Amino acid sequence: MKYAARNHFAKIQKRAERETLFSDMAAQDLAALSVTDEYFKDDYVFIVADGSVGVTDADLAEALGTLSANKRDILLMSFFFDMTDREIAERLNMARRTVAYQRTSSIQELKKLMESEE
Repeated sequence: MKYAARNHFAKIQKRAERETLFSDMAAQDLAALSVTDEYFKDDYVFIVADGSVGVTDADLAEALGTLSANKRDILLMSFFFDMTDREIAERLNMARRTVAYQRTSSIQELKKLMESEE
């Protein structure tokens, strides 16, 4: 028992010699050990279909912002929420064919806007 206690205290002593408390560290050393997450910092958020869509590309977000609300919602629901034309039509109280037409025309409009920005 005596040797076990001595070994235990020796381990504690070795650990104390190697370890440093965070409160005893210099600010630059502490900063080197830390990481700041920046999730959604530069995202443009669009609210649609009881949810939100974050777009990180500024050009795409600007182009989406120029579309009418219905066209933008149709695109976002189609591509980000993987909703079918029928599901979108039911949600927006539109005909399915109208949703399909607005989706394809919106894609063409976005394509023109994105090409003109380049």
